[in-house]
Amino acid sequence: MESSNVEYAGFWIRVWASVIDTVILGVLIYPALTAIYGGEYWDGTDFIKGPADFLISWVLPAMAVMWFWIARQATPGKMAVGARIVDANTGNNPGTTQLVVRYLGYFVALIPLGLGIFWVGFDARKQGWHDKLARTVVVRKRRSGVQPMKPDEQWPE
Repeated sequence: MESSNVEYAGFWIRVWASVIDTVILGVLIYPALTAIYGGEYWDGTDFIKGPADFLISWVLPAMAVMWFWIARQATPGKMAVGARIVDANTGNNPGTTQLVVRYLGYFVALIPLGLGIFWVGFDARKQGWHDKLARTVVVRKRRSGVQPMKPDEQWPE
């Protein structure tokens, strides 16, 4: 996407993308865990109930997110809202290392009561802490009536 045709994706559109992703994961994960552990799985208090739980709840979702980010620069939720992740300096596709840092950065961003995620709502470039750590921004096609990035404007550092 050319910089004059994009805008930074804000907090609420990114929340909506996250809701879509969460529903998709839930539709896949809930029946798998129920089939393996039975209905009592949902009544327990253990954080991880066994190897299958760890694999299905943590490893496979992380692998899926990373695959989508590398292949499409977006999860299905971001694709549904027309957003994608780009390198903050160049506007090009981010590298794999950036995307791994971004994923791990979510955990850092969540530690202080999710402040690093809410930061998207206040930051001029709509970056959460995970974006800042990875040097990425989330953009989408400019909506009509919104001020575009200037044609000569460089991707800010």
